[in-house]
Amino acid sequence: MREHFHLNQLLRATKSGLSRRDFLSFTTALTAIPCLSRASWARNNPSFASDPFTLGVASGDPDSTGMVLWTRLAPQPLEPFGGMPNEAVNVHWEIAEDEHFRSIVASGTATATPQLGHSVHVEVASLKPDRWYWYRFTAGDAQSPVGRTRTTPAPDTLPPQLKFAFASCQNYEQGYFTAYEQMAQDDLDLVVHLGDYIYEYGGKENRVRKHLGEEIESLTDYRVRHSQYRADKLLQNMHAQCPWLVTWDDHEFDNNCAADISEQQAVHPDVFLMRRANAYQAYYEMMPLRASSMPRGADMTIYRRAPFGRLADFMVLDTRQYRSDQPNQDRHSDLNESAMSPTNSLLGHEQRNWLCSSLIQNTAQWNILAQQVMMGMVDRSGDSPDPVYSMDQWPGCSFERMELLKFLADRRVSNPVVLTGDIHSNWVNDLRVDDRDQTTEVIATEFVGTSISSGGNGRPEPDSHPAIMADNPCVQFHNTERGYVRCTVTPEQWQSDYVVIDDITKPGGKASTRAQFLVETGHPGAHRIG
Repeated sequence: MREHFHLNQLLRATKSGLSRRDFLSFTTALTAIPCLSRASWARNNPSFASDPFTLGVASGDPDSTGMVLWTRLAPQPLEPFGGMPNEAVNVHWEIAEDEHFRSIVASGTATATPQLGHSVHVEVASLKPDRWYWYRFTAGDAQSPVGRTRTTPAPDTLPPQLKFAFASCQNYEQGYFTAYEQMAQDDLDLVVHLGDYIYEYGGKENRVRKHLGEEIESLTDYRVRHSQYRADKLLQNMHAQCPWLVTWDDHEFDNNCAADISEQQAVHPDVFLMRRANAYQAYYEMMPLRASSMPRGADMTIYRRAPFGRLADFMVLDTRQYRSDQPNQDRHSDLNESAMSPTNSLLGHEQRNWLCSSLIQNTAQWNILAQQVMMGMVDRSGDSPDPVYSMDQWPGCSFERMELLKFLADRRVSNPVVLTGDIHSNWVNDLRVDDRDQTTEVIATEFVGTSISSGGNGRPEPDSHPAIMADNPCVQFHNTERGYVRCTVTPEQWQSDYVVIDDITKPGGKASTRAQFLVETGHPGAHRIG
């Protein structure tokens, strides 16, 4: 694993100066990583002293003919290289129509290489649409747990229902992942994770659990941190229940990052991008993503579409990699000239064009923007006479946000719904071009999900901060408990159930549905039904 050694040398060298040539040489070398996954020789019958499938199995990015099947060989998952030797290993995979594998419909061999952390990403195709399948892996005499996955309906069909959940923000130190225990009982078609899958901070004492090591920076650091999270049995079990769509926010890399700009302004951009390359590679290794998302150095394309027949189309966005620096020094402020600048962007030019093009072409009944930071323009001033807004969220890019809402209205995009994470609280927002003008029409609906565990238990009040709702008529609901959002979508309506956990600081917390909201097709905006 010499690339780790060279990177650490470069990180240290940059304290006295790193040339652009050195940095470009490093990132060019990283672009060769995809080639390394095609080993010319790999061991066919490895022997393991302990279970190599400690991190479980997962599937993701489903379409009507297949999906990605994932695992990673790691008999010692919290060691730097997972307890694996520096050699490639062949891993057999199979997928069946039944959980007992009496009817195997596809199988093959994938190579797990040390260069990609002995992870396996199998892109299965040629399956039947709208079907459930079961899958497993074998390496030597070791066999993985069985996972369940599914294909999506055929592109030209209108299925009667989609049932999925979305979640975000799971700080290992601040609570147990109890929400996944309830989610596993919901019989979902899909899970959407909106980011902050891990947290990069160093371990602290007197927490519910403790991160291993200091703040993570090297590839080994990020691999071990991901492994510590994925070793959680509740999270692992939920990955095995159904396919996931994943995207990141900031903590998969570094808090409040903006493109190549660190929250700590003194960090050299080249050093920051090398750390980002480490974070992105580890993220790819640990997620059920297609090869089209494989990182190239410090760049990784994660925005993509995921249709569910003609019922729903997910546009999975990335609001971190391409964004402008937060205006007004990332402090809460009014929507001043800096916040309203046309040059501010969360999406970047290329992703924004892709999104608009996708929305024009879509024929789905529901168009879903699965993304990270809140789009609702929420005034957080409280008793202060001057309104203030979060500059890390869409109000910090107000011009781009308003143009996007205008686009949705002008192009008459069918039933736009925004899914959001990031802020460790539940919200339901009616979105207008300018949320400050309540006389204008509602264009879209935003459902914001709370954290799985970040922030501890939060406040138990059913509806917190009445002042926020009074000052912001666009806000239909606000709550700060922990949990996730379960969505049931039909051609006629969308229902979001806000599931909360009463205590995530100890195992066995109880789940309940705090609120339910309904959106009717053709009528943007949510109304409460429970």
